[in-house]
Amino acid sequence: MNKEKTGSILPIMAMDSISDAGPDALKITGLVKSGGTVTGYQLSDGRIVSRESGVELAKGNQIQGVGVAHNKDTEYLKSIPDGTQDNNLSHLPTVHG
Repeated sequence: MNKEKTGSILPIMAMDSISDAGPDALKITGLVKSGGTVTGYQLSDGRIVSRESGVELAKGNQIQGVGVAHNKDTEYLKSIPDGTQDNNLSHLPTVHG
């Protein structure tokens, strides 16, 4: 497998699940942070939800462009790699919840 393909497949393989939301599904428009750690998400309908609620919405295919990953016992959302940096979660503004 070439390096280019490996670079795009590995992040997807690290995800536990990938949301299969349609084009009318919610989008994440901002991140709620505490001490640099993401604790919640602002959604395109204006709601702010906890990290746990965001994960459940993504598992229910209600948020587009994300997958669920975990670190130890903590699940969180990651952008699905698409070759564009501008729509990655890490590029979203921090909002206050």
